[in-house]
Amino acid sequence: MICHPASQPDEDELTAATNYHEPTSWAMRSSAERCRIVGKVRHEIAHCADLLVSEARNDQRRDEIETVASELIPLCDALGWIARRGPRVLRKRSVGLSRRPIWMWGVRSIVQRVPLGRVLILGTWNYPLFLSGVQAAQALAAGNSVLLKPAPGSERVTSAMVDAFHRAGIPKDALQLLDSSTDSAISAIDAGVDLIVLTGSAATGKRVLRQAADHLTPAIMELSGVDAALILDDADQERVVSAIRFGLLFNSGATCIGPRRAIYLHATTAANEPDGSIGHTIPTNPRKLAQPPWIDRLVETLRAADPVIVHPAARNTVADVIESAIELGAVDRIGKFNADEVRQTGSMSPVVMANVPEGHAVLQSDMFAPVLSLMPVDSVDDAITVINTCPYRLAASVFGPTAIARHVASQLSVGSVVVNDLVAPTADPRLPFGGRGDSGFGVTRGPEGLLAMTTPRVISTRRGRIAPHLSARNDSDAELLTGVLQLNHSRGFRDRFEALRRLTTAARRRS
Repeated sequence: MICHPASQPDEDELTAATNYHEPTSWAMRSSAERCRIVGKVRHEIAHCADLLVSEARNDQRRDEIETVASELIPLCDALGWIARRGPRVLRKRSVGLSRRPIWMWGVRSIVQRVPLGRVLILGTWNYPLFLSGVQAAQALAAGNSVLLKPAPGSERVTSAMVDAFHRAGIPKDALQLLDSSTDSAISAIDAGVDLIVLTGSAATGKRVLRQAADHLTPAIMELSGVDAALILDDADQERVVSAIRFGLLFNSGATCIGPRRAIYLHATTAANEPDGSIGHTIPTNPRKLAQPPWIDRLVETLRAADPVIVHPAARNTVADVIESAIELGAVDRIGKFNADEVRQTGSMSPVVMANVPEGHAVLQSDMFAPVLSLMPVDSVDDAITVINTCPYRLAASVFGPTAIARHVASQLSVGSVVVNDLVAPTADPRLPFGGRGDSGFGVTRGPEGLLAMTTPRVISTRRGRIAPHLSARNDSDAELLTGVLQLNHSRGFRDRFEALRRLTTAARRRS
């Protein structure tokens, strides 16, 4: 079977898609039916895998394994999860008798999850299938119509993916592919959408939010990171080296949750004191030691790695920032960095920098390139502070004994923390994903991401003739209501007994 590109909407279709109308026929279907159809997309993705892998190939993505492992498999896993779990996540919630306030006698309510309307998805070039695909799938399962704008350079692969959605049964008016220009996004926002989902840089996020503010349009911002890998003293050295190498080079370094800072303790303990919360010891009274052995192993491993091609949009920034750090005293431990080559061709060997000046831009810039800065600290508390005060807080990793690493992870102000691994666990379709600070806000994926594509609608029904608030006011009403308040919320039997006496007296006067 040949997979043909999806057609793009003309100007009239775009206008129709971005004006407010009654709920679409897609939205009127049951959530179970929508989730079932969305789940069927995975069959089309699997059938069209060879085409998608071919269309995803570019200067940054030259390994077919990466497309299958990082995009197609997690996308299909997410589609299958929506088919199985989506109806339960989206089902209505009944609010009945249990713990009902006494003054709400006779009232029962339901909370429905209803679609927002039109969702504009602004796609990204580094993972155009997985990220945009899951976002579109969740928006559609929730009953929304979707306008998908691919990133420049990702038009063909995004079109092939959209076509797979259509073949699975998603109506063409429910999922429309825009062109990749900035103007198409601006026009869609101005014409009117109900939610914007952006995967991109912090700078792009700010521009989109300025325009969205003019229309009071809500947004989910999945922005970049400068993620940290925190290596504790007792970490598995081989695991640290292999994980950082993987995260640094995967997808040519163009991974938003790839490691950019390796934070480690350059001190150990002269004395220990117990940490009662986890039953282990933590360092106190540190003394200086040489750098941990994993650093030399990592440098040698990365020195043997092939160069990658940095995306054209990132080349000048990467070259400028690294060049500036070296001029100010930082050292490229690998020794292969060539700023002119990066600017001209994008070819770049991994860079591991030591002695980076404190506060330098390389420690706080969202660069899509294989750049790692070594950051020694005196204590775990210092490491936590370094991570939590960085403007970008998308994700982090902690390497070390499981109990201690998890205790540290619970103190990090980031969206996602992986213990003794990097990147891969975040592809679990059951997990939400989102950042903090300059890494954005809101979540996609998992139950929370699916609910984020909806808005709650509450329907309350009063049965019976009892409706005290509709009766004419009486001099005893204040006493009556105060008695109700104290009966429900006073502390202790004596206070509640007095409230009951007060309530009974007021009720007699009212009758």
